[in-house]
Amino acid sequence: MSDVIQLLPDSVANQIAAGEVIQRPASVIKELVENAVDAGAKSINVLVVDAGRTSIQVIDDGCGMSETDARLAFERHATSKIRQADDLFALTTMGFRGEALASIAAVAQVELTTRRESDEVGTRLSISGSRFMGQEVCACPVGSNFKVENLFFNVPARRKFLKSNSTELNNILTAFERIVLVYPHISFTFHSNGVELFNLKPGNAKQRIVDVFGKKMSQELLPVGVETTMCKLFGFVGKPESAKKKNPRQFFFVNGRYMKHPYFNKAVMTAYDRLVMAGDQVPYFLYFEVNPEDIDVNIHPVKTEIKFENEQAIWQILAAAVKEAIGLFNNVPQIEFDVQGRPDIPLFDPQTDKGLPQVNINPQYNPFKQTKPRPQTNAISDWAELYDGLKPPSSNETDLFGQDQESRSEEKIGMERSPVHYQYKGRYIMTAVKSGLMIIDQHRAHVRILYDRYMERLANRQGNPQKVLFPETFQLSASEQVILRQIWDELSYVGFDLSDLGGGNFVVNAVPSDVFGANVVVLMHDLLNETIDVGTSVSDGMRRKVALELARHSAIPEGQVLNNDEMENIVNDLFACSNTNFTPNGKAILCILKQQEIERLLG
Repeated sequence: MSDVIQLLPDSVANQIAAGEVIQRPASVIKELVENAVDAGAKSINVLVVDAGRTSIQVIDDGCGMSETDARLAFERHATSKIRQADDLFALTTMGFRGEALASIAAVAQVELTTRRESDEVGTRLSISGSRFMGQEVCACPVGSNFKVENLFFNVPARRKFLKSNSTELNNILTAFERIVLVYPHISFTFHSNGVELFNLKPGNAKQRIVDVFGKKMSQELLPVGVETTMCKLFGFVGKPESAKKKNPRQFFFVNGRYMKHPYFNKAVMTAYDRLVMAGDQVPYFLYFEVNPEDIDVNIHPVKTEIKFENEQAIWQILAAAVKEAIGLFNNVPQIEFDVQGRPDIPLFDPQTDKGLPQVNINPQYNPFKQTKPRPQTNAISDWAELYDGLKPPSSNETDLFGQDQESRSEEKIGMERSPVHYQYKGRYIMTAVKSGLMIIDQHRAHVRILYDRYMERLANRQGNPQKVLFPETFQLSASEQVILRQIWDELSYVGFDLSDLGGGNFVVNAVPSDVFGANVVVLMHDLLNETIDVGTSVSDGMRRKVALELARHSAIPEGQVLNNDEMENIVNDLFACSNTNFTPNGKAILCILKQQEIERLLG
């Protein structure tokens, strides 16, 4: 019997490794930009075409490579970062495995142009699917220029399951942001299909955060800084009022490397107990400097998971530092020296008998005694006649909103309810129906009404815009701009008129006519966050999210007092909807308190 175990060819082994290291175009950006940082670059330019499917190019002015190094860099486990196993515990570079370039070359067509400062000419080489295609001498500037084309051209299954261009571009921008935030002294630019999305100049950490996420972020951050023998911690955390439920800006960096750490995230959120609502998250940008021997980054090829030797102690340091930052923000006394023109408030003198305040009580007052005529209402005194001609339900007939609710006609439902309604605590609409007392949540009912209305507009592409008196401006990050451009047409279909002012600034010129006093800026940010969660392909799922978010912000709020005509309109519009029982996100809109239950409670 012949032997069955054999060594895999390098091309096959590289494709297997690429399955972990190169998962999508964003992985290529991460690996190439990190290599440029390790090369000592002061300026890094990233250019992508079709969200990286067609082309990815990373240009840097780092140290460059010699002719031999350029060829050897694409071999498996070829690296300049470590020499022996002990070097893994003293890492100061982003990369060290020596797998990235070999993995990229295994699933794409790569062209590298590079030159060192000491060399008169540079080197150009090309590799396609791990096959060396050629190498030649060329004239080029100092540094390296990696061009990756046709990613996953020889792995059709991987290319087929890539997301839409907007989703992949959003993932690329997320990976790009994680690098630029930790290297504010390096200049970065980013172009997508020839359009510049980032142009980041060297500066400090806070300036880089503002350049990436907008000027509003500068007003929401509190500085954090502490230095101990165990670690050095600095950065920024958000003010309590900056908390939000979705898409918070949360970043941990350790020795210049981005990491995910749920345990440390809990330490930060512990400091905000009773300061933010349950489920809300605050933004933070926190940088750790730890002895490399006390951490282990060699856990996963993506290198976002890091183990700490003194994890619990650092947890305590982090929680205390964040609490101190919040305490300084909330408890610093404000001394006012300008008192000119203010009223003179006398000091309390306990020696002076001021006497107790007198309270006059009318013992004859009876709140149940009629003293004023009642205001006239439009209630129908002979409401019982409304039910004349209605036969009592038989034993096999389902009550209102029972199992066969959909089979009942809207006309019959309208006959079974009273036109007089009562509002309870500014939240519920209560009305008499044949089977008992119907209770409707007014906010949820209006959400359902507006949702169906917006979905109809999206389907028919017929918006109803209303010009605003004072146009609202708002600023978006690069990733949010990508999402907005994908849903731009859908927003116009429902009645929005937006203009691009450049630099990530947009203005709202018109809103849908039935947006009742909603905060347009908050609405736009929430809408983009919801759209990011479901992806940005033009599909029913994305349109439903757009319609639902608009309906939530436009619906009448809980606590708003309504007159009978307004309640009647809501009830009528609700029964004309496709689903009267539930909101689009599955929450109950109404319930029926049966007549038998009322009699049992009062019996």
